[in-house]
Amino acid sequence: MTFRPSLPVIMLHRLVLVLAGLLCLSAAAQAGMGTAVVPERTIYPGEELSADLVREVVVTNPNLRRGYITTTGDLLGKVTTRTLLPGRTIPAGALRDAWAVERGKTVALVFSGNGLTITAAGTPLENAAIGDFIRVRNIESGVVIAGTVMADGTIRVAPK
Repeated sequence: MTFRPSLPVIMLHRLVLVLAGLLCLSAAAQAGMGTAVVPERTIYPGEELSADLVREVVVTNPNLRRGYITTTGDLLGKVTTRTLLPGRTIPAGALRDAWAVERGKTVALVFSGNGLTITAAGTPLENAAIGDFIRVRNIESGVVIAGTVMADGTIRVAPK
């Protein structure tokens, strides 16, 4: 003779399993899973990110692959390189710094050395962020030189 568990016992068993699952989820969230930044709407390539386009959420999935942005401050002023979907984590590789100089726009070239400072106008041959080493064409002479993009948008020419 076999006995089947009664309906209240089955329901009690299911309730215990659900409560155990919820307890594990809350423990994982408190165990330092951290936060992730997700878009509020679809963000297209080339858009500059701001705080109103994203929100921080608590990460509850322990299997989530690392390499995503964890705080809003990490992405402010950055530009997207691919489409970001709402509710999905933002991979760090999908962002770049905003361009400090743009190809074809006139910039100031600065050469400093031995107490001498020379400035000239130039045209960058490529887009670049602060700190990038790029090629620039001197507008007056047509000579292509190389230099480092500075924070003020000028290009510090490298001595040969």
